[in-house]
Amino acid sequence: MRVLVVDDDPVVLASCRRVLENEGHEYRVFSGALEALEALKVECFDLLLVDIKMPEQDGIYLMEQAKGVCPDVPILVMSGYPTSETIERSQAIGAKHFISKPFTPDELVEAMAKVVQGGEP
Repeated sequence: MRVLVVDDDPVVLASCRRVLENEGHEYRVFSGALEALEALKVECFDLLLVDIKMPEQDGIYLMEQAKGVCPDVPILVMSGYPTSETIERSQAIGAKHFISKPFTPDELVEAMAKVVQGGEP
């Protein structure tokens, strides 16, 4: 599976990178929404793993733009601020699942499987 990971926290990016490598996935990581969007304009992915709170443009902006470029791409949202408003807004845009940070490698793998298999948010 090809996964695009977007988070402004280098620790989260490193953690996701390790999990994806261990699971045998291809991936690209970005620390901002704008550079991730540029990558999406060139290639589509099997899954987007997107943080909500980021400088410049947030994950909501990225998800809205991503749906215009790759409308069928499943999205897994990760956030350290899992408010009901954030979750509802993410789902309205098309996020399939939400995972709270910090998460364990097993929680990430399980959430990714739910999203790809079309499980409930």
